[in-house]
Amino acid sequence: MMAKVDLRCTSCGRAVPAPGATQFPCPACGAAVIGRCARCRDQSVGYTCPQCGFRGP
Repeated sequence: MMAKVDLRCTSCGRAVPAPGATQFPCPACGAAVIGRCARCRDQSVGYTCPQCGFRGP
């Protein structure tokens, strides 16, 4: 059984999953999971990978 992970938006800290939210592996390192809430996705708020420091829109 997998433990439930309390994933938060990498940009603003809102809870993910929520309607319109997404999660994906870091495009640079693939080691960290990037969470994005609908608001930050819509407004193209930047994020930084906590693992490798990659910055994305």
